[in-house]
Amino acid sequence: MGGDRGAGGCRRHPGLPQERVEAQLSGKREYRVTFLPGGKEARVAAGATLLAAAAAAGVELPSVCGGEGICGRCRLIVRQGQVEAAPTLHLSREEIKRGYVLACQAVVRGDAVVEVPPESRAGREAVVDLDAREFLAPEAEAGEKFPREPLVEKLFLSLPPPTLEDNLGDQERLFREIRRFRPAPILQAGLKVLQSLPALLRDSRWRVTATLAQRGGTVELLQVEPGDRAGTTYGAAIDVGTSTVVAHLIDLNSGETLDAEARYNSQRAYGEEVTRRIIAAERQGPTRLQALVVEDINDLVSLMVDRQGIKLSDVVAVLCAGNTAMVHFLLRLPPGALRRHPYVAAALAPPPVRAAEVGIRINPRGLLYLLPGIGGWVGGDITAGILATGLHKCEGLALLIDIGTNGEIVLGSKDWVVACSASAGPAFEGAGVTCGMRASRGAIAQVEIHPTGVRYRTVGDAPPQGLCGSGLIDAIAGLFRAGYIDRAGRLRPDAKLVRERAGELAFVLVPAGEAPREIVITQRDIENALRAKAAIYAGVSILLREMGVRPRDLSRIYLAGAFGSHPKAQIEPEGQIPNGACKRYQDCRQCLCRLFECHLRGHQQRYDWR
Repeated sequence: MGGDRGAGGCRRHPGLPQERVEAQLSGKREYRVTFLPGGKEARVAAGATLLAAAAAAGVELPSVCGGEGICGRCRLIVRQGQVEAAPTLHLSREEIKRGYVLACQAVVRGDAVVEVPPESRAGREAVVDLDAREFLAPEAEAGEKFPREPLVEKLFLSLPPPTLEDNLGDQERLFREIRRFRPAPILQAGLKVLQSLPALLRDSRWRVTATLAQRGGTVELLQVEPGDRAGTTYGAAIDVGTSTVVAHLIDLNSGETLDAEARYNSQRAYGEEVTRRIIAAERQGPTRLQALVVEDINDLVSLMVDRQGIKLSDVVAVLCAGNTAMVHFLLRLPPGALRRHPYVAAALAPPPVRAAEVGIRINPRGLLYLLPGIGGWVGGDITAGILATGLHKCEGLALLIDIGTNGEIVLGSKDWVVACSASAGPAFEGAGVTCGMRASRGAIAQVEIHPTGVRYRTVGDAPPQGLCGSGLIDAIAGLFRAGYIDRAGRLRPDAKLVRERAGELAFVLVPAGEAPREIVITQRDIENALRAKAAIYAGVSILLREMGVRPRDLSRIYLAGAFGSHPKAQIEPEGQIPNGACKRYQDCRQCLCRLFECHLRGHQQRYDWR
């Protein structure tokens, strides 16, 4: 394809190594790149990739491979200007003629105007009704109930003024009064608190509110406020996911969830798969990756606080759960060892730290807590799942499966618990699929296929834009039942709605007239899904075999992750669960939020943080 020229002056270069592109970024003339339809602009040096220009302009593009030209997802259309693009198998000749390029493999040679096509558009906000709002419903309660023992609380105190007979120091007087109401063998305060204490106690006539925080076996006096402020204690619970960051604002006095919000993790510009981000952190350092996720958290917390009319200074704690790599990024820990044998984390159970130390904007002395992980590839989000579902208290054997790019599997009961992980790839999250997308608005999430036609349902009941992971599994199960594919997953070329597309067979799920583009499932998509399914199946099967458990011995199966919120009946026919396993599929996504909330209210006394 060397020498081909598409629309908008896009010149094809016979070869364009990424290293050469990066080497050209310094000392070159700058050009303006405009992104349609929003009109956002960025000035970048000659030789910069369009992917880098998009990041500079604040335009988010899907990039599963982190800019290596492997996934073919960062598609743009060059409308005007000079852009030089390397040849790729991810674009057809027809698309090239229409000006399509891969943003990571196309470099700027002059001012340019490019369009982000519908399949590449991904807003910063997630579909909150899927990822956050559902947890606000009264019925969305965890199966496991926790006592309210707050990690952080405010305590109103009326201290007796000092006398000649009772002449304790101000700190000791305050500590004595705190211990009358709360057990605190080890109680400490910072220097800034002590420096402000004498004037504050006397100006408030010895009526103050003390904010107390649990730090292992120590109780820290975070701050002292004049008067009664005990009713203004709030915390934020954050699910730091690889794809999505979900936040909840909690009233720590009542335990009520006041608000919830979600957005896509901004780190996806460095790759939608964790390993790509680890590689990026090794090459460029973890600072930028940390800044991106911290910015997401700050934006979500600020939005909820403003919406509820709450002072940011009254948010005194943040509790985060995420996989081990995401915790490393959040704390700016070197993550490189996670992807090398023997896959060791820098820290599995980081201690509470001042939230301000990592850049999270809440009360300046507020604390950041992180749920402890289990291993390098089984993180604190799985710890949350175990506790939320009560798997560790089950009388019978239970199985917890968090289905995603990295599938975590937990087997156990009240007597023992064992976990493992299996690399499934991004197909379950809609990546690496021809018409794939995340489970955001317009994604086809449920599919029914009959010999006479196709019925589907999209997220938010919006017009179809693509196919997410749950829709893909639903569709493959339907294709098999309806006879469109055989047991090996091969499409029947003579079947209705099956046609050849770009040299391979494809099933037309949504014709072009019903969507902005034709939505299909190709033979390659089916093969990718089968490989991902096989990885999860193998993980489950090996774990059961190693522990001497038969599938029929399982009393309960929990499905977690964004994928787990949709498919239920379709799982076993596709072979996700070993034959003979129980039919009691339970989605634990709702439990996970409630678990985070309960931990923020102080359940750590019932959990070994060490």
